[in-house]
Amino acid sequence: MNIGIVCYPTFGGSGVVATELGKALARQGHKVHFITYAQPVRLVGSLRKNIFYHEVSVSDYPLFEYQPYELVLTSKMVDVALHENLDVLHVHYAIPHASAAIMAREILKEKGKYVPIVTTLHGTDITLVGKDESFEPVITHAINKSDAVTSVSESLKQDTYKYFGVTNEIKVIPNFICPENLESRREEIEGIRSNYARAEERILIHISNFRAVKRVEDVVKVFAKVQQRVPAKLIFVGDGPDRIKAEAKCRELGVCDKVFFLGRLKNPTEALFMSDLFLLTSETESFGLAALEAMAIGVPVVSSNTGGIPEVNKHGVSGLLSEVGDIEDMAKNAISILKTDEALAAYKQGAKEQSELFNLKKILPEYEHLYSQLLVKNPS
Repeated sequence: MNIGIVCYPTFGGSGVVATELGKALARQGHKVHFITYAQPVRLVGSLRKNIFYHEVSVSDYPLFEYQPYELVLTSKMVDVALHENLDVLHVHYAIPHASAAIMAREILKEKGKYVPIVTTLHGTDITLVGKDESFEPVITHAINKSDAVTSVSESLKQDTYKYFGVTNEIKVIPNFICPENLESRREEIEGIRSNYARAEERILIHISNFRAVKRVEDVVKVFAKVQQRVPAKLIFVGDGPDRIKAEAKCRELGVCDKVFFLGRLKNPTEALFMSDLFLLTSETESFGLAALEAMAIGVPVVSSNTGGIPEVNKHGVSGLLSEVGDIEDMAKNAISILKTDEALAAYKQGAKEQSELFNLKKILPEYEHLYSQLLVKNPS
């Protein structure tokens, strides 16, 4: 198949998932065409078989105060679909990718070619952007007019039906991990663990974009209680608007000497190799990809019990769940995992076993089957 993939090219979860899906499809022999405004970060610096990149370039036209990216994206999708003979367009994120794809499909129909659209909903396109009423008619139309719609969790699926007048069927195909990609630098990273903690200390970690929804101050509060009972250090990976609040909370609670802010890393998951516990205190998460990546490396998770997180982090197996904002319970759960080597080893094993449910090898056939169904239903 010739598959077009439209995504954001950044480090965000939707872009990472879209890129890794494309790479896996290419390994299966499909030709994959990425259509976006910059080369996806997981592709930069490499030449890969069956993978092609088509840049969406927005001109600096003085008439427009805001450049019309959606219109240029639509034109690029039409161009690639025609000249690369695409069989299907898979767009990740509802705005503006799905709406642009629907317009592109209509233009292609006029040119005698039908290209079915698969729209994958990732989370904030529904739970954050989608709550802005000014976007509601466009998002609803784009979802209902897509040939197939998927969401990364059952929770997100139900949120979509709750917030929008969606009548189209939504199929849940969860996010995934590629264990072989995660393991490449384990030995090297484990070797620098002593730079951050003594042998008897545990390392807790949080990885995010430091937006308000992540509740990063709660991470510091939980850690402050944990380190009173268990010798420990805390590592933050990432950056964003609430980093300053996390730093202020460290000073307020007197734990600055035990907390490291590493900022944005090109491959943020590498820091997981020297970690013992992942803290995820979010107000809501449609899936929790960072938690899944931690589990795949063998790092158990203490998380809030919200959104799609319980579908990933199995309570009592891969980690423990608490209600949003319940600092005392999260700290108690973290201490119960970290206090003995035996408990930690059991949760580490449980985390790895739970992550295998989301192995790319199990998820990829679901997408291939979905594409094949659309091609049978809508032969070009």
